[in-house]
Amino acid sequence: MSNASKIKVGVVGATGYTGVELLRILVKHPSVTIQAVTSRTEAGLSIATLFPSLRGLFDLKFEDPKTADLTNCDLVFFATPNGTAMQEAPALLKAGVKVIDLAADFRLKDAKIWEKWYKMPHLCADLLKDAVYGLPEINREKIKKASLVANPGCYPTAIQLGFIPLIESGVIDLDDLIADAKSGVSGAGRKAEVNALMAETSDNFKAYNVQGHRHLPEITEGLTNLANQTVHLTFVPHLTPMIRGIHATLYATATKKIDVQAAFEARYKDEPFVDIMPEGSHPETRSVRGSNQCRISIHQPQGSHKIVVLSVIDNLVKGAAGQAVQNMNLMFNFSETSGLDLVPLMP
Repeated sequence: MSNASKIKVGVVGATGYTGVELLRILVKHPSVTIQAVTSRTEAGLSIATLFPSLRGLFDLKFEDPKTADLTNCDLVFFATPNGTAMQEAPALLKAGVKVIDLAADFRLKDAKIWEKWYKMPHLCADLLKDAVYGLPEINREKIKKASLVANPGCYPTAIQLGFIPLIESGVIDLDDLIADAKSGVSGAGRKAEVNALMAETSDNFKAYNVQGHRHLPEITEGLTNLANQTVHLTFVPHLTPMIRGIHATLYATATKKIDVQAAFEARYKDEPFVDIMPEGSHPETRSVRGSNQCRISIHQPQGSHKIVVLSVIDNLVKGAAGQAVQNMNLMFNFSETSGLDLVPLMP
């Protein structure tokens, strides 16, 4: 494919873990030309210098986001901290550039709820009604028509994909859902923090934000919209001594008897990135590392009324950059799997 027939893409905040993951995926995408990559702190530095894994693949340098010409792009990804995309997205959208935000700026529809959880004023609340929540397994048709996509969080992706078939089947108690989820340390981002140091995380395991994690309202909003009624969820995140991966163990109380294995297989039979494993399976995070796959297994221990769903993803791929590329493919009518034929890394 010639450069003339490719879309031009910009990546804002390309020095973080999700940013470099975007570059890794996009550089091999057959329909993309990477037009600009920006960084406030590394402007002028070549991509290969900062990320030797990308040597020979790029001749670009990081640009200052204040001077980069992003309006010349067809699409801009924001792989930035919360609160950044909402400052720059309105001007890009006005210029006809499509936007995918990998942070949380456009995930919630209620600006007051967003401000409560993210502790800052929302600068373009008027765009929240137009933003499409980028979970393809639910909003595929809306994403195809979208100009602004809110890429889901990593925990919300694993958890919602695990609950969707149960909610759609109407066979569980929506007042008592539990998500016990574990994440690798890369979920905290590429920054220096004591709690992410190797000496703090290695040989250690802990829960955090039990009173309320920022992803809770996002998950609850998504499940409530799906159920068309209020859903009550207890969500407890944990930090594990690994770099990549999310393992969500989900609990629901059955109100009707159905073949849950068959229900999950039917719901996801046409989904390219959701793999329903055979009965009795236990998916592992390393089985999806580096890929855009979500692997799920379903259990009813001792045949009880409790349904246990195990859902694993790579938090940087299906939980971030890979899902963002999946959304881009839908927005530009590319094959949904284009650029995402990523084989997981083993061991």
